Amino acid sequence: MKTRLTRAADRGLKDIGWLQSNFSLSFGPYADPERSGFGLLRVFNDDFVQPGGGFGIHGHANMEIISVMLAGSMNHKDTLGYTEVVHQDWVQIMSAGSGLRHEEHNVGEDTVNFLQIWIEPKLQNVGPRYQRRSFPEAKRENQLTTIVSNEEGQAHCWINQNAKLSLGYYTDAQTIDYQFKPLNKLLFLFVISGAATVAGQAVGTRDSLGIWDTDRVAIEVAAGTRFLLIEAPINH
Repeated sequence: MKTRLTRAADRGLKDIGWLQSNFSLSFGPYADPERSGFGLLRVFNDDFVQPGGGFGIHGHANMEIISVMLAGSMNHKDTLGYTEVVHQDWVQIMSAGSGLRHEEHNVGEDTVNFLQIWIEPKLQNVGPRYQRRSFPEAKRENQLTTIVSNEEGQAHCWINQNAKLSLGYYTDAQTIDYQFKPLNKLLFLFVISGAATVAGQAVGTRDSLGIWDTDRVAIEVAAGTRFLLIEAPINH
């Protein structure tokens, strides 16, 4: 098994007042040749948006864009006709496909914190699609919950790629024996809060660990740990 650890303090940073973005992978002004994506996982941003701040109308194409809401409330408006507000514990996905435009702003009184994740699609130039689901933390205690999958279903969001995203929240210290899907060769672990250990390597709050050259991994988590796992292929 091989790993690549990125400490929270070593991430790229963009701070323009209303937005603070922390980059685990190269994005925008942050360019690190050693962190230029991780397989088909291209972007992983830990974003904080101040009340009233937000992203004006802009376009995307041929990218699977996932937002995991950790705190606050943000609106979503797009050229597919969707207009709504997403809150903490919601997950939304835009399969940008042949192209769409959208905007999003902090519409609450508290700071929004969300994880912005981009994964390259399996099929190019398909019809664009938007989807969102709620995953209340109280219903996810002491288990891994699939939030995004390449398999369609009512319990999670669907992605145009052989990838899988899972949220974990463990009130008690546990060891999770995690096995990859056969099509996926990479695992990206991001600790939202708390602490984890993988192969003797400590992973703290807002640290990330890339894992490859294995098909299963034991993840030891401390009590009260929240984390996100992303399985993704190396290539198409």
